[in-house]
Amino acid sequence: MKRVLAIFLMITMLAFVLAGCSSGGNEAPAASDSNASAPANSDGANGDDIIKIGVFEPMTGANAAGGAMEVEGIELANKLYPEVLGKKVELVVVDNKSDKVEAANAATRLVDKENVVAIIGSWGSSFSMAAGPIVAEAQVPAVGASCTNPLVTIGNDYYFRVCFIDSFQGVVMANYAYNELGAKKVAIIQEISNDYSVGLAKFFTDAFKEMTGDENAIVEVANYNTGDQDFTAQLQNVAAKNPDVIFAPGNYSESALLIKQAKEQGIDVPFLGGDTWEAPEFLDIGGDAVNGATFSTFFASEVPITETSATFLEAYRTEYNKEPAAVTALGFDAYLVILDAIERAGSADPVAIRDALATTVSYPGAAGMISLDANGDAVKSAILKTVEDGKFVYKTIVEPIKK
Repeated sequence: MKRVLAIFLMITMLAFVLAGCSSGGNEAPAASDSNASAPANSDGANGDDIIKIGVFEPMTGANAAGGAMEVEGIELANKLYPEVLGKKVELVVVDNKSDKVEAANAATRLVDKENVVAIIGSWGSSFSMAAGPIVAEAQVPAVGASCTNPLVTIGNDYYFRVCFIDSFQGVVMANYAYNELGAKKVAIIQEISNDYSVGLAKFFTDAFKEMTGDENAIVEVANYNTGDQDFTAQLQNVAAKNPDVIFAPGNYSESALLIKQAKEQGIDVPFLGGDTWEAPEFLDIGGDAVNGATFSTFFASEVPITETSATFLEAYRTEYNKEPAAVTALGFDAYLVILDAIERAGSADPVAIRDALATTVSYPGAAGMISLDANGDAVKSAILKTVEDGKFVYKTIVEPIKK
């Protein structure tokens, strides 16, 4: 009996020893393990030779095409510039599923589980706004690529962006309607469930009323929800008011369907929109109906602005064998301004990165020079494009408003 007990005790002790040897306390989890991450060092680096940058974008759902275009630019930048401070930069990409709640969950995962030192995202201002309180509380800086609603950065010292904002974009499109098209009466068709669409429509409305001096210059405001596919009622109400122009900022798929149905109903007035229209799906869904549609955006490959623009275009064409979308260039730029901030801070500590981002001035990005103002917004020019023969065609560049 004693011998059996001795053997049992030896086996038990051996089990404890083996368990201790396999605990891996000093070994970082594999990059493919989505539920764990290496603890951050005191300088913000994840492990001895890795710095993690988080990315939260809509990779599935209604806005998946927008997210995919931004991720292309981010991943291309990481491929060209894979290191900073002598450490490898690892991207952690999380799908926010085109949903506000999921966007908040994605941001939480990036700061709590992945221990990223900075975050890029998201296509869709609503998703960025949902993540805003999370990055602020965690004190991890976020840089948006194309989220244009002013509320993304207002009151949030930890959110920045490399694109212009809707207050500028709205004025640009109102000016085009009034001065270039000679419009005196405009109808608004807005995606009421989309913060971006509602915000941009308001800035357009305020600017157009001021330009015309007519409080009744907006003859109709029609609403629809994300995912709607039948716009018959809205278009009938708009047609009854005989507008000179229809301003319809919204998601690329709904906007294309809206314009297509308008043409089918015989509504033949110019359609104007915002940067979200620049997606291949807008052309595919709209077909010939979207020819003539004009919108504001961030970048045109026809007019490279900086040396970085040329580098980006050459690398993108080689990698993807196609022309880049404007938001792809902005994704590229969001990554680069974070790396620049890390370099200038001399540290991967998130607070130090935030402080360096706040002092970004005249950084030569792919989509133009980037200077961040007191709100963390980029002050830069806008591009106007139109659709001709099923392609996006550059029209002109509009410089930022001087203050």
